[in-house]
Amino acid sequence: MTRPLLLLLLLIAGLAPVSSAEAVWEKSVVTVEVTFKDYDFFQPWNTPTRSVRKHGLYIGGQEIVTTAQYLPTETLVRLQKGGRGKWYPAKVVWFDPHADLAVITSEDPEFWVGLRPARLAKAIPQAQDFNLIRWKDGNLESRRVEFSKFTVKDGSLSFAPRLTLELNTDLGGLGWAEPVMLNGTVAGLTTSKGGNTCNVVPAPFIRQILEARAKGRYPGMGYFDFVWEPGENPTTLEHLGLKGPSRGAIVIRVPNRPGVDPVLKPRDLLLEVDGFPIDVAGDYLDPQYGHLLLENLSSRGHLAGDMVRMKVLRDGMETNISYVLPKAEYHDDLVPRELFDHPPEYVVAGGLVFQALDQPFLRGWGEDWRRRAPFRLQHYQNGSPTAERPSLVLLSNVLPDPVNVGYQEARFLVVDRINGRRISTLADVVEALKDPKDGVHRVEFMKGDTLQSLLLDAASMDQATQRVIRRYGLPAAQRITEPAAKTKTQGTMG
Repeated sequence: MTRPLLLLLLLIAGLAPVSSAEAVWEKSVVTVEVTFKDYDFFQPWNTPTRSVRKHGLYIGGQEIVTTAQYLPTETLVRLQKGGRGKWYPAKVVWFDPHADLAVITSEDPEFWVGLRPARLAKAIPQAQDFNLIRWKDGNLESRRVEFSKFTVKDGSLSFAPRLTLELNTDLGGLGWAEPVMLNGTVAGLTTSKGGNTCNVVPAPFIRQILEARAKGRYPGMGYFDFVWEPGENPTTLEHLGLKGPSRGAIVIRVPNRPGVDPVLKPRDLLLEVDGFPIDVAGDYLDPQYGHLLLENLSSRGHLAGDMVRMKVLRDGMETNISYVLPKAEYHDDLVPRELFDHPPEYVVAGGLVFQALDQPFLRGWGEDWRRRAPFRLQHYQNGSPTAERPSLVLLSNVLPDPVNVGYQEARFLVVDRINGRRISTLADVVEALKDPKDGVHRVEFMKGDTLQSLLLDAASMDQATQRVIRRYGLPAAQRITEPAAKTKTQGTMG
């Protein structure tokens, strides 16, 4: 078969042959197999496992970098080179879900033989086409993908915004840390794909995180914890005392952090952040990537604990302030986006199933969970934790039993109080159930729910709980990792 005919057949099949220049990536791109706990948040006592395969990049020093997805709850990690053949045992030496990056190694010296370190790009130009490399059916496949834009998005596992490279492609099955190449260097790793848009964590961001880690100076991702809105209304800007052309973003909410005096105030008008002027859309002009949301300035050369200079208009006067970037941690949210430091917790009492309200529970409604999950539960994602109520507990289900007859259909209700005690954690539930009033347990729910309260006989509660455990095959009446107030960590190792 002649080479032109072979090329034509490959193009008809939708495949691009790997050129000799691209073939060197066979020695840099490896396959990562992850077996992890895929928790069932609707039945939190179940702990199924699942396996996925993704890609990793050899970066030298017996280290493979990949995205952090699926690694925080891993039970087994293996590596394969060359797209086929022997699997090598591996271990995760570091990961940060907020950066969506992880480093893996293998103690088998044979694995490292023949590998070649990949080079991460220091900068990425705009309006370029890229090549996406992936192992498929034991062969290295190279596909052309189109540049779309640079934008600022939350990470795949985090609420902390960062720079994202968007590519346009009709390729399916992406988002498994496939390397994106440009001019012999790695431009980034894919993180997800929706429609024809593929999201990529850019190589300059990866370099920033890995270099800080290598120096032992990685404190975690920082972010702007205040809420702002675009200053697009000229009348509002005039009311705030702005003179001259319209510009700036308006601070509308500042969190109250224990032991921290906020330097920003509601109604402050952000004029400059880190030396960059802010326009009425809340954007700044990045010298490398064009117009981007000001949120990107929290990670543009910065990490948690760094000081960011800001110029604000306050009470009609320009003021310079120094803002210290807080560390992105999941307990910063009233409804945490992720919980990696323990399996799903629960308390079963008389058939009532109590769980923490978090986003993993909401994602139990599937990929379209933002439309399918109960609106009243999603609404709490807009709230902020307080000292009085740092987190939320819900009645997720009722396992039918004679003690709870009449309440079998009650579910997805956020708990306000039990026996008069305010409920914020599952530990609160356990303590409140020790103190029934007048022989009954009274569970009260947040206002707005259809069922406002329920009553259960306290004398028969313990017997009913044991009966439910036997009938439904539960391993225990409760699982609470930390009996006191929760401390939710980001799950960083290193």
